[in-house]
Amino acid sequence: MASSSQNASNDGTTNQVLVEDCRFTRILTLNRPRQLNALSTPMIMKLLKLFVAYEKDSDVKLLIVKGNGRAFSAGGDVAAVVQSVTQGHWTLGAEFFWNEYTLNYIIATYSKPQVSILDGIVMGGGAGISIHGRFRVVTEKTVFAMPETALGFFPDIGASYFLSRLPGFFGEYVGLTGARLDGAEMLACGLATHFVPSMNLTYLEDLLTKVETSDPFVICAIIDQFSKMVPLKIREGRLQGVDRCLMKDFRLCCHILRFEASKDFSEGCRAILVDKDRNPKWEPSRLDLVDSKVLDQYFAEVDDPNWEDLKLPSRCSLDVKFVSKI
Repeated sequence: MASSSQNASNDGTTNQVLVEDCRFTRILTLNRPRQLNALSTPMIMKLLKLFVAYEKDSDVKLLIVKGNGRAFSAGGDVAAVVQSVTQGHWTLGAEFFWNEYTLNYIIATYSKPQVSILDGIVMGGGAGISIHGRFRVVTEKTVFAMPETALGFFPDIGASYFLSRLPGFFGEYVGLTGARLDGAEMLACGLATHFVPSMNLTYLEDLLTKVETSDPFVICAIIDQFSKMVPLKIREGRLQGVDRCLMKDFRLCCHILRFEASKDFSEGCRAILVDKDRNPKWEPSRLDLVDSKVLDQYFAEVDDPNWEDLKLPSRCSLDVKFVSKI
């Protein structure tokens, strides 16, 4: 096998896509970590050539695509496209998207399974070379978004195909707002096929390099060994009775009233009901600053020997316990 550096020197990719041969498996690593693996024209052309060649090669049974660093791919290198457009060369930008969309189509219709390891940022063009593939493996580090509207563009790379197939109008919401989803949310809505903890990816990849078939059921069975369900606390209620939901609400209520981690309830009432300035000062001020460990504390039993969890009556006896401190 020719080394990655030899391949790069032949087609000008300068190691932006690394290739590893593992018996019947090929591992393609996007390698622009400083640019969060944004897809350049050389990367797209390299991937096009590899996908076309591997589909014809009977010795290749499986493709694994991943990113080097903290991103799978943060999108297409649109900065270069805009630069060419501002210089009056709009056709150069059009050629970029022609090749990118062609690659998206080849991946979406590929005859051999592709496993995309989305262990980090995956946005825009990065979604185009992964979501269209057969298997999309996410982790606790995954961050997905289609942020094109913030750039005055639209969710392209065939996103109208996979976003429109999400439950309800969730796809429209993701496409129009650029909302960010984590790995668990991607799995819940169907953008991902598996959730694998990041620490297990090395073992998963090792097993995948030993396959000798393109049978998707075999590939799926291997990934299933490392995959886990990740229940979302915004959806746990679907699996609980009304009693469990009310008991959970009571715990949350008690923690909030005790001001254990935040005084947001008091501040919200001040801003809406008392001063009516409608300008609450939340702590923390942004959702991304919320500590998940603190959030988990709200669902725990109240640590007070003089207090207890909500006890709901049995529907058989209706033995109702009332609490009154008044």
